Amino acid sequence: MSRVVITDLALLVTVDDADTILTDRTVTVDDGVITAVEPASSPHDADHGSAERIDGRGKLLMPGLVNLHTHLPMTLLRGLAEDVDLQGFLARVWKAEGAVMDPDTVELGATLGALESLLGGCTTQLDMYFHHEATHRGAVAAGSRHVIGPVFFEGPGPDGLEWSARLAGLRAWPAALDEIGGPAVPVSVMPHATYTCPPEGFAEVVAVLREVIAESGRPGLLTTHVSENEAENAGIRERYDATPTELLHRSGWVERDLPLVLGHGVHLGEGDRALLAEGTVAVGHCPGSNLKLASGALNWTSLRDSGIRLGIGTDGCSSSNDLDMWQAMRQAALLARLTSGRPDVASAHEVLRAATIEGARALGLGAEIGSVEVGKRADLVLLDLRAPHLTPVHDVAALLVFAAGRGDVTDVLVDGEVVVRDRRSTRVDTPALLARAAERGALARAAAEEVS
Repeated sequence: MSRVVITDLALLVTVDDADTILTDRTVTVDDGVITAVEPASSPHDADHGSAERIDGRGKLLMPGLVNLHTHLPMTLLRGLAEDVDLQGFLARVWKAEGAVMDPDTVELGATLGALESLLGGCTTQLDMYFHHEATHRGAVAAGSRHVIGPVFFEGPGPDGLEWSARLAGLRAWPAALDEIGGPAVPVSVMPHATYTCPPEGFAEVVAVLREVIAESGRPGLLTTHVSENEAENAGIRERYDATPTELLHRSGWVERDLPLVLGHGVHLGEGDRALLAEGTVAVGHCPGSNLKLASGALNWTSLRDSGIRLGIGTDGCSSSNDLDMWQAMRQAALLARLTSGRPDVASAHEVLRAATIEGARALGLGAEIGSVEVGKRADLVLLDLRAPHLTPVHDVAALLVFAAGRGDVTDVLVDGEVVVRDRRSTRVDTPALLARAAERGALARAAAEEVS
């Protein structure tokens, strides 16, 4: 049995249903499961024996952050599509991807993105990228709980695959997940968007996913981009006389028994929200990307009032330039208050929950991760509170959302394994990875310059 003991914690932020915050605690993890949360002076200390120990003095323990919409391999494309809107960004990036992002490069970029995420306290990512098996291998190598699946395009897409090959990849995905390994995740399927896939394709994909779920016994997940900017909505209205959400609804995507995560959802109208409320639906809100591409401002209150779950995402590094979930939390709270004119909208407690337990529930993983509770898997993050910007502590949630940052993260566990210790990865040879990433990044820049 493997055991990790985190001793003498100053603060424990559970993010349980009561938002319980505890002081002076020791947490025990056995074989990846949280088995005890006890007073720091517990008489059971002697039972820990040869356990791996983490000194929690002066530190805060909380659940790992859940990034509900990102594209990890695009770390290699950071800064190659500046000062453009969504459509301009896609036109520039897709050509560079087709020229450079082969499976080996994608795997490298995913490891780099997962490393950035883990060092910043983000333990789970809902990722979307082609060459999904290579992407998954790269992220799992760094230690992430990585949720991904086949990406679908109507045409060949940057990876050159036809629709039939993508369907074959979906049918083979459960076996590939077993082969690659890593923390447990759902079988996911990821048509890129309603402007890159036809409605009949969406219907076919969900039908095949249901077959795969039945055959494999694994839980499933649907995700796609929806209503990121007004031009997207207008283009779909012109082609189909419908909104993107209406197309998804007609295609069998909005159901109670199958989780659906929508990337962005900035321009969801009242009718869209009513349709989505019929299913088990969450929106991966990416405020940084939406602000940078001038896509618009998501209406936090309208989505919440409609019964749609909200999680936080960073989007990819080529549109937001960053995988910093702390920054994304802060942006989400501030943007919601600015656009509503109300300082009580998107409270720190709400935003913290959106980035942890609500993100986990959106993925169908809420019973496993997203809070610090006995019986759950140990996806945990420690922050050092001994810093000027974190002293003194009055409102803990506000401290985390409005003051803390990824530089405060010292240690990270995923599925009970310590994957970051003393601010360093325990799995990745970081200097070697950075050297390879710099080399491949130079090729990506050259490709982008050729198509600009």
